Amino acid sequence: MKKRSIWLLVAAAIAAIALSFAWMNDKVSVNASSVALAEQGWRANFSSALDPEAIERGDLYLTDESGEPVEVEMALHPNGKSIEIPQIPIGNYTLHIKKSALQRDFLKSLDIKEVAFSVQEEIKTLASEEELKAYFAQLLELQKNNEQPGIFNNEGGVTEESADSSATSGGTESGGEHSMTNNQVEGVDEADLVKTDGSYIYSISDSRVLITDVRNPKAMSIASEIKFEQEMYPQQLFISGDTLVVIGSRYTAIPFEGTIPNYQSQIGLVSVYLYDIADPAAPQELREFGTEGNLNNARLTNNILYYVTNVYPDFWAIEEQDNGELRPHTYDSEGDGELQPMAFENISILPGSMEGSYSIITAIDLSQPEQNAVSTKGFLGGSEQLYMTEESLYLTASHYMPIDEQNVEGDASMAIWMPQFANTEIFKFMLNGTDVQFQASNEVTGTLLNQFSMDEYGGHFRVVTTEGIAWDEAAPSKNHLFILDSGMKQVGSVEDLAKGERIYSARFIGDTAYMVTFKETDPLFVIDVSVPSSPKVLGELKIPGFSNYLHPLDENHLIGFGSDTKLEPVKDGEPMVVTGGMKLSLFDVSDFANPKEKDTEIIGGRGTYSPLQYDHKALFVHPESDLFGFPVTMYEEAAGGDVKFEAQGAMVYTITPEGISEAANLMAKADMPYEDWETSVQRILSIGDTLFTVANSEVKSYDSDTFGLLNTLSY
Repeated sequence: MKKRSIWLLVAAAIAAIALSFAWMNDKVSVNASSVALAEQGWRANFSSALDPEAIERGDLYLTDESGEPVEVEMALHPNGKSIEIPQIPIGNYTLHIKKSALQRDFLKSLDIKEVAFSVQEEIKTLASEEELKAYFAQLLELQKNNEQPGIFNNEGGVTEESADSSATSGGTESGGEHSMTNNQVEGVDEADLVKTDGSYIYSISDSRVLITDVRNPKAMSIASEIKFEQEMYPQQLFISGDTLVVIGSRYTAIPFEGTIPNYQSQIGLVSVYLYDIADPAAPQELREFGTEGNLNNARLTNNILYYVTNVYPDFWAIEEQDNGELRPHTYDSEGDGELQPMAFENISILPGSMEGSYSIITAIDLSQPEQNAVSTKGFLGGSEQLYMTEESLYLTASHYMPIDEQNVEGDASMAIWMPQFANTEIFKFMLNGTDVQFQASNEVTGTLLNQFSMDEYGGHFRVVTTEGIAWDEAAPSKNHLFILDSGMKQVGSVEDLAKGERIYSARFIGDTAYMVTFKETDPLFVIDVSVPSSPKVLGELKIPGFSNYLHPLDENHLIGFGSDTKLEPVKDGEPMVVTGGMKLSLFDVSDFANPKEKDTEIIGGRGTYSPLQYDHKALFVHPESDLFGFPVTMYEEAAGGDVKFEAQGAMVYTITPEGISEAANLMAKADMPYEDWETSVQRILSIGDTLFTVANSEVKSYDSDTFGLLNTLSY
């Protein structure tokens, strides 16, 4: 009995050890694109570190479509978890991965031991339905093997020029007679809620577009109203000559006969309506066309409208149904008006991408809005941020890295949405009229804040990113600047700035980059990017608060719009950063090595905010008068640490190199305990000698000299 008990104890111990090793065993996953371009090479990302000697030992090797080994240059990325093949001939290949390629391989299991991919000279359009289904089938298999749904999904992003011209084109600037939208790139108009032609104001109000006659500011009137049916919600406007462009979404789009799969009764559409506004009192609809998906963004340059939508097909359904349609749909009233799937020859797979979503780029020349063809191209690969010049369009997508589950606390499946596990893929497209052609792409470390994180200047593309998250003490965040050439190859960088902080705003102006990071104080970095191969940090300024948006005043001064902050003591703990009122900062950057905060203005208390802090198009600028205006909702601190709503409206300031001074207070004191969305100012604009504020339910006119109220038009 005694011997038997001993053996039972030994068996139990062995079982416990086996169970512990099984528990410790870490599944290693691989993330790699199925398509690469010969000039750009190919990359595979692993969720766990690779042995530094793995490539030299032959634990990672390549074979061609005949199964023969291929000699290529293969390198381990400095992060230790990625391999790169910088150049590779055109053909079909398979990467073979031995378990011994992993560090501490006895504790790990390898889900994927072979990764197949093709190398092309340029991206190709799809040849058939079978090719498209094969792509999604491979995606499904990868997701199953990785057991991390969504790891290849580029969803996300929060839906910000030529930097050389940004100093002259920022703000809702007066063109002499009337305001223009605050555009990042000179010559490239951005869609907005409000537009004007100098005589009429065009604005979105709920599910309609209002055309307001403001030729007599003291007696404004509604000239006409454009209403929509079929649950169409207008989102953005453009004006091009006598053509009004209305872009909106049908969140519950009506089904079109014969084109929707049986299992899918409705789909979401982005619809574009073109109107002849030669007579604004009687706008005439010229055309309607649309694209499946959600609106990413839109631009108008040289009379050509470009807009991008994101489409997420239900590709999981192909396991249950053979007749599921995986192509995005489009329609055009100048055709048969029916919703139809895109032709295969208009769909391509972006290199460096293995995504279950499309970026659809649509373009039309508005010189003859009724006759000109609508050009639509689909690219497999999601998109988040958009940056555009007159010649180039850039889309970015988060590239989520495979997760090392041993290093993730809590639910590892949720970690795929955390920024420290994502890099950014940048796709460059060349524009030639309505013809949009993919040119090149590259992946940079970290994630972007907004469109102002990007810039094209002098043939180079510059971008700033944040890697990680500021509150992760085990792996603190850090910030980078990368410079890529016209072929999207990296030529220079400044890395590991402001560890433990993240980027709150950025601006490129000619040969200089400005970047604001924040955790407890606001460092403003001044970076020399005049030599693309060797950018250098010239100066740094640390001050309380942070700027969400940077706007150039002149070549030696910047204006920051953001929030004030202070440190409040916490019992038995580190002081806590508390956000205060809205903050305006005037930065003197004449001495790059010693930037200074020359003047500040604090508006309201904790809770005060402006749309300008998250939407640069809310800024009004009248350069001839040095006026800067923006909507404001003001709160003040109340007893017990609460905040109290005080007023809403707009503020206008005179800002010169000498300082900041209040020019006009257009705030309405609160007669209720909360904000009124209907009368909350969305935009400020000027026409001649009159200033206008536009809200969802009213337009107000003011004398530009005295800022006295002239008229209020409610609707």
